[in-house]
Amino acid sequence: MGKFQAYNIQLNTLPLGTQKYELVMDNVFFKNIDAEDIQKGNLNVELTVTRNSSNFELNFDINGVVQVPCNRCLDDMDLEISVKDKIFVKFGKEFSEEDDNIVIVPESEGAINVAWFIYEFVAVSVPIKHVHPAGKCNKMMSSKLRKHIARAPEDVEDEAEEFITYEEDSDSSNDVVETDPRWDELKKLIE
Repeated sequence: MGKFQAYNIQLNTLPLGTQKYELVMDNVFFKNIDAEDIQKGNLNVELTVTRNSSNFELNFDINGVVQVPCNRCLDDMDLEISVKDKIFVKFGKEFSEEDDNIVIVPESEGAINVAWFIYEFVAVSVPIKHVHPAGKCNKMMSSKLRKHIARAPEDVEDEAEEFITYEEDSDSSNDVVETDPRWDELKKLIE
């Protein structure tokens, strides 16, 4: 983890009490972490480490913006992130994670690299569905998608109407869409 040397916290030399660190997650960080979920971003991390004898509490306060692809048009979009999380660290014989937020660090090393923990906190905070606000999606992609979208169910109709608000390109308005005459007959039953 030489790329993440700035994220090493030397625990065995910390005095009792509280220490504060300020870290930055930028595009270089996301490129080096080599994970698929988030490729770019600019986040500030305030890390507070509290030592009580051989136990440590690491509190993370992460704020900023990450760039993720829009689920509708696939263009990159900025997504604001605000995360507060913590882990507890103890000294032991070898590195292990006992629980979701309890980490054992070898006493011989006496240090922990928090880069991956920070990345995981951010990645988990990204919502499953992330889309541009209404009217901000890529118009060309929206137009192409609209041509292939099936009739929306009633409970999704509002969202589909919000999405399908762009006018057709002038070139595509001259295109004649031929439909199967059997479908035309079936459509008459609905009307």
